[in-house]
Amino acid sequence: MDWSDVKIFLAVARAGSLGGAARLTGQSQPTMGRRLRVLEREVGQALFQRGKDGFVLTDEGASVLAHSERMEEEALAFERRLAGQAQQLEGLLRVSSSDWFGVHILTPVFAEFVQQHPLVNIELITDARLFSLARREADLVFRIQPFDEADVVQRKAVHVAYRVYRAKGTAHPVRSDGQGVPLITLDSAYQDFPDAAWLRKKLPKARVAFGSNSREAQARMCAAGVGLAVLPAPLGDACAALEVVDLGGLPPGRDVWVGFHRDLRRLGRLRALVDATVERLSAS
Repeated sequence: MDWSDVKIFLAVARAGSLGGAARLTGQSQPTMGRRLRVLEREVGQALFQRGKDGFVLTDEGASVLAHSERMEEEALAFERRLAGQAQQLEGLLRVSSSDWFGVHILTPVFAEFVQQHPLVNIELITDARLFSLARREADLVFRIQPFDEADVVQRKAVHVAYRVYRAKGTAHPVRSDGQGVPLITLDSAYQDFPDAAWLRKKLPKARVAFGSNSREAQARMCAAGVGLAVLPAPLGDACAALEVVDLGGLPPGRDVWVGFHRDLRRLGRLRALVDATVERLSAS
């Protein structure tokens, strides 16, 4: 069986639709559909049940899913091992981070790096979901939680302070319990994050006016005068329309960790980028 056919099968199984699988693989939806039909014809089995809710694995498809994932694991390990032998500072590096961290923290560092190493091509992917290092969805990942995967080499990149902000010219809350104060915070899926919990504890009677998992969106709403927001200091301080509010103490900051798969530890361009980024962030 052609390995590319297995990748098509896995993409459809994970995405649950041809459109989602096309986005995962970078191919067009018609191409995905055509190749899936060819695969099913070759194996003589229907691997998916098509319905209004998308593509669901048939019993036959479910029975070979684990085998396909093991094939993928071995193929990706092969790719990583070969990539890890490369020492020259040239080639592609895919980096994943949150939106605000990528724009305000990483982009200035990467600008210096690619000027010094013009043969290195950096792709920065800002997305809320966690990209898989084992599947080479990203070569380097920055996130606010330590990695628990055994195959990941990680280190703390930087500690980020958080502060409370408001739009310049708006009123400071009069009541210490926050009665009537509109808040801009994380959406309900992230309400247990330390800064969101701290803000609710500081202003227990305040109301949530806007919630989002995007810090950039929170900052824009805060600058528009919608309410108070706890933001990463590098993001809030960079916005001229915002000013710091003292609620008595600072919100808890967060450590940002950087990780990559151990098979890439000998990849020269990756090591150089990690070292340059951590050195720059530790000096700021």
